[in-house]
Amino acid sequence: MSERASESSALGERASESSALSERAGEPRCTAAPAPEVLLARAYLSRVAEPPAAALVRFVEQVGPVEAAARVRRGAVPEQVAGVTAARRAVDRAEADLAAAEAVGGRLLVPEDPDWPTWAFAAFALTGDPELAPPVALWTRGPGRLAQLCERAVAVVGARAATGYGVHVAGEVAAGLADRGHAVISGAAIGVDGAAHRGALAVEGPTVAVLACGVDRAYPASHTALLRRIGEVGLVATEYPPGAVPARHRFLVRNRLLAGMAEGTLVVEAGVRSGAQRTAADARALGRLVMAVPGPVTSGMSAGCHELIRAGALLVARAEEVLEAVGRLGIDLATAPARPLRPTDGLDAVQTLVYDALPARAARDTRWLTIEAGVPAGAVRPALVELERRGLAEYRDGRWQRPSRRRPLEG
Repeated sequence: MSERASESSALGERASESSALSERAGEPRCTAAPAPEVLLARAYLSRVAEPPAAALVRFVEQVGPVEAAARVRRGAVPEQVAGVTAARRAVDRAEADLAAAEAVGGRLLVPEDPDWPTWAFAAFALTGDPELAPPVALWTRGPGRLAQLCERAVAVVGARAATGYGVHVAGEVAAGLADRGHAVISGAAIGVDGAAHRGALAVEGPTVAVLACGVDRAYPASHTALLRRIGEVGLVATEYPPGAVPARHRFLVRNRLLAGMAEGTLVVEAGVRSGAQRTAADARALGRLVMAVPGPVTSGMSAGCHELIRAGALLVARAEEVLEAVGRLGIDLATAPARPLRPTDGLDAVQTLVYDALPARAARDTRWLTIEAGVPAGAVRPALVELERRGLAEYRDGRWQRPSRRRPLEG
């Protein structure tokens, strides 16, 4: 096992241990809807700092969301928290944001809610990396329950300028995953992301679109209908408040959520420098499995995938292989792909030697075949009988040759 794989495995084990210890220690688990003041506080906090806001998240954990919001408004916060909240602490649009989300059928999902993916997001805290801080809250739209969806989920990501090959593979793999009950997590971008969402929707499977803008916006605009459909049957999620516009840095920041929500991240196509590469790096840092689909060595859109595979990512080509990697041990096993049959399949060693010795045009007797094949004379005739039964040898006037026209295989 490589050093990176060992680190990822250890991180995953620590996440599981942390969750188990929390339950045994009797830490409260969310069983009821959060109080209105909690929603208002977290709505305010989700706008007051640009994600990822590690210092703010830690402060909220220490004093609670309501007290944290009150102190941020007054500026009575530690220096690190002040550094990320000073510019916006006077902007309090909590009530308006909650109303704007509700107007489009959305809501604010907070850590105090039973639908919060506590187990999936536990890995954020274990990394110690401020760039991998968990979100303060998530604005969501759709009937999907995020905690449940994250229990069996795969992030499918890749190039916006995807080739026909990448779009086809993303759609096929996503459909296979969703058809077997795994949620497909992606970013709703043009290319691989959109193909992955459509693949899941085609089989009426679960899918989650994670945006880099407000939940009330459709970005890209060409995916307005797609996002509407996801919001009707799956889930649209973002950590940015209503009205927030997409920006380049927000797409990169958003990628950690894609990785964090899923058991593994699959990169279908990616350039050497791409957002999909960033998602893969975040997944690895969070202890999640990274998988990649190989492509033509001449394609720049597959160069990033090949680089990931060389660095230790699991090479996969089918949904079954992805499920075997992230699914249930001993249950979600991949079946061997169908292989083409050859007429000579199943021949034993002697039969193969005799078949190879058979001439294609001029028939030969058994004595000649014995010498040519290099097998005992007593073994040649039984081999010829079997070859004739299979349509691989033809008897003519006391001599043998390969058939001029191959008959269909028997049996």
